[in-house]
Amino acid sequence: MTDTNEAPVKEEIQQSATVATPVAAPAKRKKAKRSVPAGQMHVLATFNNTIVTFTDPNGGVLTTASAGGCGFRGSKKGTAYAAQVATEKAGHMAKQQYSLSKVSVYIKGIGLGREAAVRALVNLDIFVDSIQDVTGIPHGGVRPPKARRV
Repeated sequence: MTDTNEAPVKEEIQQSATVATPVAAPAKRKKAKRSVPAGQMHVLATFNNTIVTFTDPNGGVLTTASAGGCGFRGSKKGTAYAAQVATEKAGHMAKQQYSLSKVSVYIKGIGLGREAAVRALVNLDIFVDSIQDVTGIPHGGVRPPKARRV
């Protein structure tokens, strides 16, 4: 035997579930194509990898590439050739998407990809306005060892 009160409750639940309509997502606008004729190239050259980033004059990232992202693995990521390939990849995208033609170069680190990244720009016909080394310099040194107790 079933309770007579159960049937109307089930109908109410079904009706309330069908009443809710999904909210439509707002229509996405197509991004306007930006033109950045002059920008910056930041190179982080470590012994293990090289990361190249193209930015607009204010520092907003346009494109980026790294030796590891270009398919190099292990100790090959720290080579000059890997830095050249990463620079060509990021530079090609920046030139194609943003029509970048002139850059100021900022190099950080002491890896093998320092000069190779800048030389790769010549192959892409991107004019180098200036080159600046922004590698950090320690100005206090490391903490000295504790005093020796004999």
